[in-house]
Amino acid sequence: MDKYRRVEKPKEEIAKSEEEIRVTAAGSVSSYVSRAAKVFNELNSKYVILQATGNALTKAVTTAEVIKRRFKGLHQITNLTTIDIVDEYEPLEEGLDKVTDTRTLSVLEIKLSQEPLDTTDKGYQPPLDESLVKEYDPEEMTSRGRGRGRGKGDGRGKGRGKGRGKGSKGKGKGKGRYDDDDDDDEPKGKGKGKSK
Repeated sequence: MDKYRRVEKPKEEIAKSEEEIRVTAAGSVSSYVSRAAKVFNELNSKYVILQATGNALTKAVTTAEVIKRRFKGLHQITNLTTIDIVDEYEPLEEGLDKVTDTRTLSVLEIKLSQEPLDTTDKGYQPPLDESLVKEYDPEEMTSRGRGRGRGKGDGRGKGRGKGRGKGSKGKGKGKGRYDDDDDDDEPKGKGKGKSK
């Protein structure tokens, strides 16, 4: 495929409603939950729709389950479909034909509604038992902060250290002390030094 270049197609802008939340694999579940809270509380909407494609399907399901446990009496309808995406590639060298590649992408749409939905729909799920629901509190979500978590970056702890090297000074067993008045740079004290 290094002799081909993908033809960029203009993205058609699909208008999305206020109730729609597009879940991506990179987004955080908590931000989607707070968006759902905004839709239910501030926009006074009776439903929210989560949409996801490809790698984000699992995150959409997780988000829906969290939202159901934060708001009482949410009916759910899940709809799973597929769309075909056609990519066109044009040749970089003469004599080659255009190539088209068709990919099938899974699309998940979850509708969470405070009003009863069509119970005969095959993707219908009734509201959770109220004992499983802990009401959403915006102050609690913001005041929790980031927590301690595992963090990123190279803090202390396990990881790839230097190990026990062979041959070079400073990587042997133990820590030797160098004596300043000697010219031979051999460690004195503990450690595996050469004996004279």
